[in-house]
Amino acid sequence: MLSPRARRVIVTVAAVVMAALTFRLGLWQLDRAQQKIDLQQRIDQRGRMAPLGTAELATSAAEADGQFHRPVQLTGRWLPQATVYLDNRQMNGRPGFFVVTPLQLADGSAVVVQRGWQPRDQLDRARVAEVPTPAGEVTLSGRVAPPPARLYEFQAPGRERIRQNLDLDAYARETGLRLRPLSVWQTGAASEGLERDWPKPAIDVARHQGYAFQWFALSALVAGLYVWFQLIRPWRQGGRRDG
Repeated sequence: MLSPRARRVIVTVAAVVMAALTFRLGLWQLDRAQQKIDLQQRIDQRGRMAPLGTAELATSAAEADGQFHRPVQLTGRWLPQATVYLDNRQMNGRPGFFVVTPLQLADGSAVVVQRGWQPRDQLDRARVAEVPTPAGEVTLSGRVAPPPARLYEFQAPGRERIRQNLDLDAYARETGLRLRPLSVWQTGAASEGLERDWPKPAIDVARHQGYAFQWFALSALVAGLYVWFQLIRPWRQGGRRDG
């Protein structure tokens, strides 16, 4: 059986370890928040840069990573026969489709362009409106973006016009196109029945700050309970006995 002194030592060590660990976790969450703030600053800085031209568009994944969120101005020809509609995509809280069409560039390669958002037909879920696609050479403005975000799907991806996700490698094999390792969000006013109110990248700093507060509060609670039960209460009880 442990002596009172041994129990005090064990309680003290456990309290110090727990308070230090939770305090360290709070600092880690603050560090994560600062990383997100730095990332937001880089995104904002890229958004203010001069638009990339067609010839400057990345051809490798490493180059693409350095171009995400930059403005871009592209010239090429639409390939409307390869248009796909990504289902279960929202804009301003409304369900619908992202309309994706590849744009063929002068060197023969192509880039996947997320042309805009189209609302869903409430009477026929499988019906989509045909999007007018200009023939010949076009010039468009946009922002460089990663490939379309993936959503969970219950079945293997197919080659239908309406699909849940778009894997660039599989899409390249399907279409026979040499795709750049990125996509472009077409920007500008709504046109061709498509809205382009694209969301800004979500940099959730508040969540990490909230977690940091919780860890710091837990560290303070552990320290406070130790001081109360191991120092103040015994001292007060001893004072009453002496009195």
